[in-house]
Amino acid sequence: MARFFQPKKKTQLNTKHQALTIEKLDHHGAGIAYQNNKPIFVEGALPKEQVLAQLTESKSKFSRASLIKVLLPSEKRIQPFCSHYEQCGGCNFQHLSSQSQWEYKQQTLSQLMRKFAGKTLDLEPPIVGQTKGYRRRARVSVLRDKKTHQLKFGFRKKHSKDIVTLTDCPVLVPELNAVLPDLYQLLQAFSQPEHIGHVELVKADNTCILVLRHTQPLSNGDRQALLNFVKIRKMSLYVMPTSEDLVLEFGQSGVYKETGLTIPFEPNNFIQVNQEVNAQMVMQALDWLELSPQDRVLDLFCGLGNFSLPMAKQVKSVIGVEGVDEMVDKATQNAQVNKIENATFFQANLEQDVSEQPWAKHKFDKILLDPARAGAQSIVEQMSALGAKRVVYVSCNPATLARDSHRLLNQGYELKRLGMLDMFPHTSHLESMALFVKA
Repeated sequence: MARFFQPKKKTQLNTKHQALTIEKLDHHGAGIAYQNNKPIFVEGALPKEQVLAQLTESKSKFSRASLIKVLLPSEKRIQPFCSHYEQCGGCNFQHLSSQSQWEYKQQTLSQLMRKFAGKTLDLEPPIVGQTKGYRRRARVSVLRDKKTHQLKFGFRKKHSKDIVTLTDCPVLVPELNAVLPDLYQLLQAFSQPEHIGHVELVKADNTCILVLRHTQPLSNGDRQALLNFVKIRKMSLYVMPTSEDLVLEFGQSGVYKETGLTIPFEPNNFIQVNQEVNAQMVMQALDWLELSPQDRVLDLFCGLGNFSLPMAKQVKSVIGVEGVDEMVDKATQNAQVNKIENATFFQANLEQDVSEQPWAKHKFDKILLDPARAGAQSIVEQMSALGAKRVVYVSCNPATLARDSHRLLNQGYELKRLGMLDMFPHTSHLESMALFVKA
């Protein structure tokens, strides 16, 4: 007998406001309530709170809801300091005190490591810095509304591609935040603002940088207005006529110096957004490695040399490895700028077998790795073969750190130290550092 496909009937979403009791936070900072043992995730809600929420999504194993009203607030709830907090998607933890944020992040890190790596360890004191005015780079979205012809200028809304127009962001460093109102007025006055893609602002130690992405050539008038804007404010100006091209129009390239060295960079290079925390992070990593003058050190995912160059001042030699040729060239140039002769940089795909790479032919005493959110699964599996007795893993994703830790433990390493870094205050983003020592 022939059978015909019959699509399942869609379940009607119950959008009626519901009273919920929040039991805990998930690893992304959302409150969790339960109905018939099914979790409901409510962003902006805190444990022990009674809230009024509205379902926005219902799956077989979980639901999501938007927070309508807090009926009974937690004693830890505070008033957000930013007037745009309820709409802007940049921060999601301003309703929680900084101390409570640190405690939550430490608890999250500890739980993930215990669950996936099977290791329980007392955490080191967290690395923290200023909780306002800390962010030294930001991408500002720009869009001309086709209906109102008004220019939207700001950051994306929570769970939306729409833009919250704003001219004040308290987490930006003051030098960049002060630029926002006048920059908004400047771009509003452009003859063809619809050709603006986005704006990036970067605070270096020697200049503030403005990057303008434009999809069509700028008119002479708009270009001159832009040049006048940066000249008056003694800023540097880059333009991006395509997503790949970056052209310095006025001023100078940026440098940062928080690690005692001069690190030149271009605005499309990766640098840590939190200068104060980055300086502490580098010093802690070097301390945990227990560097000595005879050490041969490997720095994986080395970038511009954020860790490599400070380490080179204390050891016999440093090998830095990065996947992008441009970053390898920049790191090499940065070593030359700082008159460092014992740091050498190589390009390699660290998701592949590296045993035949020239830099991997000799053993290393110490290894530092600072991968992207996807972690370092492949290279971690090769760690024991590289010979290091001490490994420091700097992570921006505790889930992949926990996963990779399990592989290190299986190779005979022991997790000796673990700590949280609050690189992004008022967000649920969690940076961490782990020390592994060969048993």
